[in-house]
Amino acid sequence: MSDFAGQVVKRVLVPVALLLAFMVLLGVLVTRVLDRVWPFTVEDAVNRDLAADRTGGWNDVSLVFSTLASTQVIVLVTAVAALVLRLVLHRWREPLFLCAAVSAQALVFLLTTMAIDRRRPAVEQMDVSPPTSSFPSGHTSAAVALYVGIALLLALRVGSTAGKVTWWALLVLVPVGVALTRMYRGMHHPSDVVASFVTAAPVWRSWPGRCWTEH
Repeated sequence: MSDFAGQVVKRVLVPVALLLAFMVLLGVLVTRVLDRVWPFTVEDAVNRDLAADRTGGWNDVSLVFSTLASTQVIVLVTAVAALVLRLVLHRWREPLFLCAAVSAQALVFLLTTMAIDRRRPAVEQMDVSPPTSSFPSGHTSAAVALYVGIALLLALRVGSTAGKVTWWALLVLVPVGVALTRMYRGMHHPSDVVASFVTAAPVWRSWPGRCWTEH
């Protein structure tokens, strides 16, 4: 148990703490230091252009991707995926890995938004604005942790190269689509969603480590 706890601290808690410090520092730079420096000076124009080009069809597509990364769907998919992994593989390593990835990004996202107070883009917002900072995008970071995590696990189980490429292409498309649609729907600045892609990075160090029990 002591070895297990030590591995968790080394592979999860320490990387998460370092990432949180990095995200807060990045948020300060984006919102207070570099806000008058290109490319951050054109972010408002990007948001206005996206809002001006909205159509009924793209509105529907954006709603689908945004919903795939909503809190309710992320929790549901994580629980189902973890259960399936446990039942199919008969071990805890993969389901614990996936749950750790999603939980860690959520913690980093929440604490970062508490430290960085950034307003939403000055355009019409298509969704109800949650009481959190615009930096970073919680939808995007959750999608990266969950769907890229599933893609990694499936790629490790699939033998053929074509199968690996297919799973990666399909599942990596989700966080990319979420990032684009969160900007399209007026919920985030470009730098918000770009920063969100790094929030799950340290958790990947826990795979394929020995900190998770095989049975």
